[in-house]
Amino acid sequence: MMKRISGALCLFCLLSGITAMAQSKKLNIVFIGNSITQGGGLAHPLQDAPPVKAWEWLKQAMPDAVVNYSNQGISGSTTVDFLPATNRLFNNVIKAADVFKSDKDATLVFSMVLGTNDSAIEGPNGSPVSPENYKVNVTTILDRLLKDYPGCIIILHHPTWYSPNTQNSSRYLAEGLARLQSYFPVLNSIVASYRSTHPKQVYTGYTGGFKYFEKHPELFIQEHGKAGTFQLHPNEQGAAELGVFWAKSIKSVVSKLK
Repeated sequence: MMKRISGALCLFCLLSGITAMAQSKKLNIVFIGNSITQGGGLAHPLQDAPPVKAWEWLKQAMPDAVVNYSNQGISGSTTVDFLPATNRLFNNVIKAADVFKSDKDATLVFSMVLGTNDSAIEGPNGSPVSPENYKVNVTTILDRLLKDYPGCIIILHHPTWYSPNTQNSSRYLAEGLARLQSYFPVLNSIVASYRSTHPKQVYTGYTGGFKYFEKHPELFIQEHGKAGTFQLHPNEQGAAELGVFWAKSIKSVVSKLK
């Protein structure tokens, strides 16, 4: 009888140890995006930008995990700005990721949301970006990340909604909003294309930002432009909610990793 108890106890300890190891994760996250990721328009972006709120939520939701992050959201940026060949914003992503690269015990995650400025009629660099060129640009960025950081995880979130009268120093309007939505199936197809070449490395993240924020204009800073008051950048509450949505997607992805 004692042997059975001892055996059961050893098995319990072994399983507990395995469970503890599975739960004890270390995540290093590099957020890539535009002004929405950066926290544009917020009074205190260093404490209220979506990546900050994502980080805070992940620390609470994954208490056994060590989570670090770098916010590489740059206002006005497009996929063109992040192309490796331009030697511009992608260099900052490399610098941020290289800080984490030597940490062999951690999972390096790139959380990317680009497309809002690509969709504009005019203004941002390279806009308007066609769905075909958007696919080429995103794929080019991902190929370089996968090459430079073998084993990394890339999560592509869908861009959020903006009002059809959006016009600041750039013009977005209804034409831009329609173009933005044309990027969604492109992002899904990109993820699907990597399943065979880079299995379990490229994932679809949060996809509900368009419909959700379209229903909640109160979650935006009310900005004034040539076409009236428009909604483009989330306010403090909106940024917090967006960050949590991203965080939940990140947690869902990393929880599947073995």
